[in-house]
Amino acid sequence: MDMIVIGFLLLLAIPTLSIVAISMAVGTRDQMRQLQQQVSALERRLSDGPVSYHWQNSAAAPTIEPEPQAANAPTEPAATAELASDTPTDAGPVATEAPAAASAAPPPSDGPTSLEERFGTQWVVWIGGLALALGAIFLVRYTIEEGLLGPAVRVVLGALFAAALIAAGEWTRRGETAAHIGGIPGRHIPSILTAAGTVAAYATVYAAFALYGFISPAVAFVLLGLVALATLAAALLHGPALAGLGVAGAFVTPALISTPTPNYWALYIYLAVVTGAALALARMRLWPWLAITAIALGTSWTFAGIDSTATGALSAHMFHVIAGFALATLLIVSGLFYGPTAAPGRVDRLSSGALGAYLFATACIVIAAHHDGAILITFTLLTTATVAIVWRSDAALWALPISALLAVLVMLQWATPLVYQRLILPAGVTAGAIPEPSTGSEWHLALGAVFGLLFGLSGFAAQTDKRARSDNPIVALTWSLTAAVAPIAILIALYGRLAHFDRSIPFALLALALAAAYGYAAERLNKHAPRPGLAGSVAVFATGTVAALALTLTFALDKGWLTVALALMAPGIGWVYRQRPLPALRYLTAGVIVLVLLRTGYEPRIVGDDLGATPIFNWLLYGYGLPAASFWTAGYLLRQRADDVPARMADSAAILFTVLLFVLEIRHYMTHGDLFRQSTALAEVAMQVSVGLAMTIGLERLRSRSMNIVHDIGALVVAGLTLAAIVFGLVGTVNPMVTGRPVGGLFFNLVLLGYGIPAILAAILALIARDTRPFAYRMIAATAAIGLSIAYLSLEIRTLYHGEFLARGLTTDAEQYTYSAVWLVFGVVLLFAGLLLRSQPARLASAAVVALTIAKVFLIDMADLTGIFRALSFIGLGVVLVGIGLLYQRLLFPPTAKPAAPAGDANEASQ
Repeated sequence: MDMIVIGFLLLLAIPTLSIVAISMAVGTRDQMRQLQQQVSALERRLSDGPVSYHWQNSAAAPTIEPEPQAANAPTEPAATAELASDTPTDAGPVATEAPAAASAAPPPSDGPTSLEERFGTQWVVWIGGLALALGAIFLVRYTIEEGLLGPAVRVVLGALFAAALIAAGEWTRRGETAAHIGGIPGRHIPSILTAAGTVAAYATVYAAFALYGFISPAVAFVLLGLVALATLAAALLHGPALAGLGVAGAFVTPALISTPTPNYWALYIYLAVVTGAALALARMRLWPWLAITAIALGTSWTFAGIDSTATGALSAHMFHVIAGFALATLLIVSGLFYGPTAAPGRVDRLSSGALGAYLFATACIVIAAHHDGAILITFTLLTTATVAIVWRSDAALWALPISALLAVLVMLQWATPLVYQRLILPAGVTAGAIPEPSTGSEWHLALGAVFGLLFGLSGFAAQTDKRARSDNPIVALTWSLTAAVAPIAILIALYGRLAHFDRSIPFALLALALAAAYGYAAERLNKHAPRPGLAGSVAVFATGTVAALALTLTFALDKGWLTVALALMAPGIGWVYRQRPLPALRYLTAGVIVLVLLRTGYEPRIVGDDLGATPIFNWLLYGYGLPAASFWTAGYLLRQRADDVPARMADSAAILFTVLLFVLEIRHYMTHGDLFRQSTALAEVAMQVSVGLAMTIGLERLRSRSMNIVHDIGALVVAGLTLAAIVFGLVGTVNPMVTGRPVGGLFFNLVLLGYGIPAILAAILALIARDTRPFAYRMIAATAAIGLSIAYLSLEIRTLYHGEFLARGLTTDAEQYTYSAVWLVFGVVLLFAGLLLRSQPARLASAAVVALTIAKVFLIDMADLTGIFRALSFIGLGVVLVGIGLLYQRLLFPPTAKPAAPAGDANEASQ
């Protein structure tokens, strides 16, 4: 059996060697042609001056951009050596700025790849590599099933097979047997052979550890790490596919080796070496995907045992994030240390994201370690380093707001504890005898001061720096926004934790000092010579001044003023926008509105149970009235330049807070301050309906002048809600005929409040909408007015006959006749109103009321009335109907005069 296997391998080797020989001969000729093309291209590039390299989005060679060369600047010989190193030699590659092997510089293509070329140059290579890996696996499986070789021999043969594949890959690379396609990594035969050998090496080490137990976890860990590092090193020669395999293997290795006593120091030292190798390779070959993968996998290992209480675990976590941050700074950040060249004014997402990833990991450790002092110092140092890096290189600009956001989140997480305050009761009489948990106030006060000064001063200094910072206005705006937002947010977090949102004069003084600082910054920058982004920075600092002043009021006054202060920022920002029309300020106003809405939704009572029992003049007036006025003003200011989303948000919020102000004030009055009481009465619904109709009338008048879509939609929404309250409330649930509750005196009672006043308001709405709304809208308004009027008249008659309890007693003949007579008179009044106003809806409403009266007389009065009341009912109805017909015939539809007949026709008629 062994001889058969050996013979099969020899037969397989003969054609393989033949193909290799032919490929070497053909490849030698094509390589000479490629070298001539590369030398010509490099000569042209060198004649343009020094070259710069930036992060690219592909694994191919980086785009080489010529940089302007200063006068009399000496030409660096290193550039020539680095560029010439693109040509592979037998001595191996030289570590350069550009790729070190010809595999990174594909030859020019003459056109689209044909199917035959794909098959012969790509598919067979891929399938061949896969076949080699599968063949090794099947060979091992065969030996296991047949019992031919022992475990030790299998491991040794696996290692030899891996070494053979790697050696074959290196041999073919040195001989340049890529068959005219060696420059394309995806179909590079040496890369495929080396990758297959790497997989075999991984499998061999893992089998020796996990399957057979030949080596200890520590040895397996070291061997797998060495294989991964060797794979990364080989990627310098064989392209990105091998680099991806090496990075994946390197970062997966710790997960494959399990131990009951994890050593975080060993893990993180290993990851530091692996991350450094991967980032160095990514920098040398300018592969952004490799850097992103290494950083993502490296930071993800931070969360392995992040909450561990083992000795030294926290210090190991700190070492991990510091080492990763330092490596990213040295190798990845463009324009700094060993990073790629930074294009002027260009922000690099990879440079920013690399720093932000390690800052995020550090912030997570801070939270997991319950704000331990050592990790807080580490987080502060990394944040400070980030500001310094961004100061030096604009390529890492986005790391600045990321660091500020994380700093604010760390402070907010400390300011809103979720653990000990809910689990530990107050000490009470044992206060002082039993130690209570420390809040860490001293640490965080100092930390907040450091962060506030760091972001505030650096943001202002970036605007006044005598050096030309950048021609990109985004740079200046980012610095100023960070300087304005971060200190205010940190101050709010400290205030919430230490003052518990109560009145605090010290915090009010801090906010006032912050407002003064922002005002000084705005005034100082306003006097500077114009440059990109300066006007926007002035607007940002002016907005910060308004926000800090609002916070001053909040901190100095009682609870609930935070909502008011935030709302007052909206017109302040709107005013600043009128002076400095920066588009970002409009969206900042929208953000403030969203914050106020969220704060109000969290606690609609603004100050909880401390609303006060005084009608109207209570916290609802301040908590909803002042924001409503602020939003009306902000909407007006923003609409002066554009009717966009922020302006419409301000108008919508103004309408919402105005409606809520009246609704909640009525609720507060009716429930004596308890907004959440489960009760609804006729008086409350009546006032809500009257307010709704009055607001609809006001919005209709406003929209006719402003032609604003928000006012238009707001009027429709309020009208719809009010109509629903009329139908389901006044007519249904709170109708005194249904509830049986008393309505009060004869005329000035709940019937007047609930039906009479709303009827008048609905009639006014129908009148003012007759020229601005469709016919259907006017008909609905007129119908609501008529319905409420009939309800008012009917319930008032009921009150005259039955007193304040309308549901008691029987209906007499006199009462039935009164209904008919009053309804008929009301119909006539409507008819006269329609004639005077020339209103068709009013005349149609009159016809409806008369028709209703006719139906009542013939269906109810004829059956129920007796004696004189039945006769009077029909006589009165008849007289009124005849009079109505006379009015229609004489005034609305008068008869037309017949034309005079000719004289001949008249004589014939006389005869």
